[in-house]
Amino acid sequence: MLAAPQLIHPTAVIHPGAQLHSTVKVGAYAVIGENVKVGAYSTIGAHVVIEGWTYIGDRNQIFPGAAIGLEPQDLKYDGSISQVVIGNDNRIREYVTINRATGAGESTCIGNSNLLMAYVHVAHNCLIGDNVVITNSVALAGHVVIESLARIGGIVGIHQFTHIGRLAMIGGMSRIDRDVPPYMLVEGNPSRVRVINRVGLERAGLSPESLHLLETAHRLLYRKGLTTAEAIAQLKDLSSDVHIQHLYQFLQASLNDKHRRGLIPGRS
Repeated sequence: MLAAPQLIHPTAVIHPGAQLHSTVKVGAYAVIGENVKVGAYSTIGAHVVIEGWTYIGDRNQIFPGAAIGLEPQDLKYDGSISQVVIGNDNRIREYVTINRATGAGESTCIGNSNLLMAYVHVAHNCLIGDNVVITNSVALAGHVVIESLARIGGIVGIHQFTHIGRLAMIGGMSRIDRDVPPYMLVEGNPSRVRVINRVGLERAGLSPESLHLLETAHRLLYRKGLTTAEAIAQLKDLSSDVHIQHLYQFLQASLNDKHRRGLIPGRS
């Protein structure tokens, strides 16, 4: 353990094998296990538990009561060595739970500059990109993938193996059981693609030209009466715009990958 004693609350329980940078702050009654590594200027709040093979980068804020790196809630788990890997500049709020992966050598991964609000659950083998906001009481089942800059409203349940696309917005209290396309706003139970996530796209700095093209893509996919395969085929040739091509590739993968769950439909 490399942490500076003056930054560690005397009631914290830290295994001698844990590797904490000398700038890490640890609050009262926190518990940190043997195989944990924490990078520079990170803060671990009171009553936080970090166990397993957990690797946390720099400048992360972990708020009171969070539990990270504990065994996955998966009946297939056989005790193998698996990981949680967390990048830099994340804010992990009160009572968030992040489980390590199920299979030997596998990881649950969280990127950089994400905000996970209170009571979020991130199950085994989830992959979260960068600059994602997940609001209070969202539950991610196993193997969920969330691309960068997505926004997820409160009290949302996300089915295992579901993919959430870049810059997508999911409305609060929605039920997500299939893939959410990039750049779209999805809401409801059953959930439906409503419109493009225009406010989020503007805030992200997309050009008026890209916004217009994404609106055209939305009409093509959900308003023209085409089959999904027909619409996707036309989408490929709509424009070389990077966002259109990313949308096309996401939709193609959702249809063709046997491990994916298909696409959430548009509004009827």
